[in-house]
Amino acid sequence: MQISSAFDSGNIRVIDASDSANIQLEICHDNQSEFYQWFHFKLHNPAQGAHTIHITNAGSSAYVEGWQDYQAVASYDREHWFRVETSFDGQQLTIEHALEHDSIYFAYFAPYSYERHQDLLHNAQLHIDCQLQVLGQTLDGRDISVLKVGEEGEGKKVIWLTARQHPGETMAEWFMEGFIDRLLDDDDGVARSLLNKAVFYLVPNMNPDGSVRGHLRTNAVGVNLNREWQTPSMEKSPEVFLVREKMLETGVDLFLDIHGDEALPYNFVAGSEGIPSYDQRLAGLEQKFKDILLAVTPEFQDEKGYPKDEPGQANLTVASCWVGEQFKCLAYTIEMPFKDNCLLPDYSVGWNDARSSLFGRDVLTSVYHVVDDLR
Repeated sequence: MQISSAFDSGNIRVIDASDSANIQLEICHDNQSEFYQWFHFKLHNPAQGAHTIHITNAGSSAYVEGWQDYQAVASYDREHWFRVETSFDGQQLTIEHALEHDSIYFAYFAPYSYERHQDLLHNAQLHIDCQLQVLGQTLDGRDISVLKVGEEGEGKKVIWLTARQHPGETMAEWFMEGFIDRLLDDDDGVARSLLNKAVFYLVPNMNPDGSVRGHLRTNAVGVNLNREWQTPSMEKSPEVFLVREKMLETGVDLFLDIHGDEALPYNFVAGSEGIPSYDQRLAGLEQKFKDILLAVTPEFQDEKGYPKDEPGQANLTVASCWVGEQFKCLAYTIEMPFKDNCLLPDYSVGWNDARSSLFGRDVLTSVYHVVDDLR
């Protein structure tokens, strides 16, 4: 039996793989960080049949509540990911699965590879309305890329989306793939109308280093990018520093930051109620955005989510709060589950890559309905 994580976004440490009924593994920490939760590994064993895998350090991971009612994902072809029997006893996460083929991949959520990321960027740039821009490089030397869709013009709004500040939240880039596909669809009236009214700046992966390294939450040097927006630096967080500089150049009328939540089995948004400049105009924009999304898809709800910040108590190191305050604009964090959407469950795949992508397409409708009100 062989267990490996020596590939893009791989993360696991083998303790003992001598017995297929008692495989002992550990998740590795993000580099220079206490965070860990993302796992992604390949198991190869020509002796097919039942396998029991124990991830022994799950009970001390970053978000222990994320393991409750969680089911790991697996794939034989790295295209179709399905849920497998998983349990958590407070210390160990146990995955049980009978192999049907010699080799299988397991992961925390459907991976979004760096190669697919490159495909997304370079296929998008073929569209006449899309330009691929490189703002600079990460600490590991990877491009910090942004897709500019549409052209500036008098009265046109400026809309920014960022995703995967936390690299293990791969559903965020699946969301972006759906959003981008629809925005570049010449036959989609919503997309065409929006490009007459707005220019988009889209960052499908804010943290390519952490993504390739198999991190949950941080960049190459253990920095949580979504706590860097007030005072980023080229030394520790060039990803935020360069994107923020570009935002200051373009201005922002609407900002969406795409994430995944370990614990809550819902799709929801987190607003900027606690920023100093929050007012009735922003409250109305937030409500309209949510109302449209509620009408568009049963995958979204607004009853479960994070507690709202008290007035003036927002954490301005967080992207949506800093952007909302800096530009006095509608700024939302969009969260999707690692588990299933319990309001519309799919017991075979749970919340997955395809549903994340479709949700991204649906969000474009909400953007369409608020674009005229942004300023």
